[in-house]
Amino acid sequence: MNSNHKHSIGRASRRSHAVAAKRAAILQSALSLFSQYGFHGTSLDKVAEQAEVSKTNLLYYFPSKTALYLAVLQDLLSIWLAPLKALSYQQDPLEAIRHYIQLKLEVSRDNPQASRLFCMEMIQGAPLLKQELEENLKALVNEKSAIIARWVDEGKLAAIAPHHLIFMLWAATQHYADFASQVTAITGRGLEDSQFFAETVENVQRMIIEGIRVR
Repeated sequence: MNSNHKHSIGRASRRSHAVAAKRAAILQSALSLFSQYGFHGTSLDKVAEQAEVSKTNLLYYFPSKTALYLAVLQDLLSIWLAPLKALSYQQDPLEAIRHYIQLKLEVSRDNPQASRLFCMEMIQGAPLLKQELEENLKALVNEKSAIIARWVDEGKLAAIAPHHLIFMLWAATQHYADFASQVTAITGRGLEDSQFFAETVENVQRMIIEGIRVR
């Protein structure tokens, strides 16, 4: 390989990294602003300013505010659903649910803005995510509900309705991100406090596990 070819590959690699970094900066700024001000209260000018790019440059990556908002929602949905996707029949049921709670609370701790933006979208009737919810999310939840139903049928879990267990898990774990201000106002602590995080995980696990344990 000659030196010119090596330099060409090096330039292409640097450009690829720069493009990825710029796109990530735009998405992070958009997440911060959308989660705080909502879709209508956020302007592309403000996103570009916070991401330290020109508006023209932003529009090169995302041709409209709607396209940018959808990209942010798709990114956060992949983060939010990763713990559920990891649930498998081969796992011990109680350990699987216990681990899921741990992972979901880590998502709430590490991505509170993403959780709040998703909550905001749901409250508004999911105008831009309705198709995703009715197709991909529904299919995933049905798949995991079938696993839970199988555990119930085999006597490994108490007689619970799978969908309601999943809804309960979402509510119990996302509360700490979506209502962080309320949690902090009442307790003076949040999930960023390692002791409070450990306490939260242990309590949520215990309450849910004891509710689904076979007696």
